[in-house]
Amino acid sequence: MEKATFGAGCFWGVESFFREVPGVTEAVCGYAGGCMKNPTYAQVCSDETGHAEVVEVTYDPEKVSYAKLVDVFFANHNPTTLNRQGPDEGTQYRSVIFTHTDEQEKIAREKKAALAASGKFKQPIVTTVEPVPAFWRAEDYHQRYFEKNGLPSCHVSYSE
Repeated sequence: MEKATFGAGCFWGVESFFREVPGVTEAVCGYAGGCMKNPTYAQVCSDETGHAEVVEVTYDPEKVSYAKLVDVFFANHNPTTLNRQGPDEGTQYRSVIFTHTDEQEKIAREKKAALAASGKFKQPIVTTVEPVPAFWRAEDYHQRYFEKNGLPSCHVSYSE
């Protein structure tokens, strides 16, 4: 099993769409990229800790490639809006790929460049690609939020 970490706005939707990818064995909501150890949701939402809402994906590379996961990431949020996804605004909602290996970084950068060159978006892609920092699991009520609350999962395909 390998891990991948993505931030693409509110982690509830990100978790839900990754959970449905064949080969993904776990998707966990959490926080990464900030200056505080073990932050709470309230602290992250203050937009003062520097954390992003992220999902740590555990996957079987024999069943799904990291490249496919990056494709799923880009297909399910708008990578051209800085620190915003839909109504959610703040640095905690930034578009970010936290890479666990040099190979993940190479693939993420190549996928980002190819998408930028494709002409699919009129605006520049603002997604950052960074080495994975400490991951802090979000509170239990955030895990499988849509499932626990009887809400449909959040699937969209973005273009401008």
